[in-house]
Amino acid sequence: MSEVDDAIAAARASWSRISAAEGGAPVRRPVRRNQPLGRRLKRIVVADAAILLAALVVGMVMPLGIMGALFVMLLLVAATVLFAVWPPENAVAPPPDKLRTVDLKALPAQTGRWLDAQRPALPAPAQHLLDRIGDRLDTLSPQLGRVEPEGELAGEIRRLVGEQLPAFVTDYGRVPEPLRRVERNGRTPDGALVDGLSVIEREIAAMSSRLAQDDLDSLQTRGRYLETRYGGES
Repeated sequence: MSEVDDAIAAARASWSRISAAEGGAPVRRPVRRNQPLGRRLKRIVVADAAILLAALVVGMVMPLGIMGALFVMLLLVAATVLFAVWPPENAVAPPPDKLRTVDLKALPAQTGRWLDAQRPALPAPAQHLLDRIGDRLDTLSPQLGRVEPEGELAGEIRRLVGEQLPAFVTDYGRVPEPLRRVERNGRTPDGALVDGLSVIEREIAAMSSRLAQDDLDSLQTRGRYLETRYGGES
């Protein structure tokens, strides 16, 4: 877990303790607001770290000077502002039937936005799974640039991410709230939702691994070549 996640968890725990001390009714955590905030903070930290690392590498080759340091500071400010406001939180979530026709490269982001809009209606364990699915979609998104849009794998991704996932959450949303914790055939609708989202999260992770397989194989092969070619010349 990152320092950003630790900070967010600590803030939530503090809010819960304050509410309990005041004797008020349990307050539902504003997960939908905090979760996108956590993602924004992560993106800012990663971007700023990458800029500082690049500046360090350049500084080892040539002195940056005052102008170089000023340029790095401007880049840090620009990256922070950019990821603080992008993507906009008030962007309208697409309806689930539109997700079937979204461009493949944009599908993970559009589905993630739609899932965030459904968050308030879902139980806490399902909200936690939405966070994990969101992370999986963030990983999957840049990988889709090399996927043939009309290929078999693209069809599998579109069916799972653009059809099955939103349809499954929509089906749960149609169940009357008082019945969501009533057992039926050995399971409650809440339990069925969590189990189904777990399966979807694992399948998205498996798809991402399949897409990365060629790169992983290439990296391993190139590493063996470098060891064989240059390993004994030190």
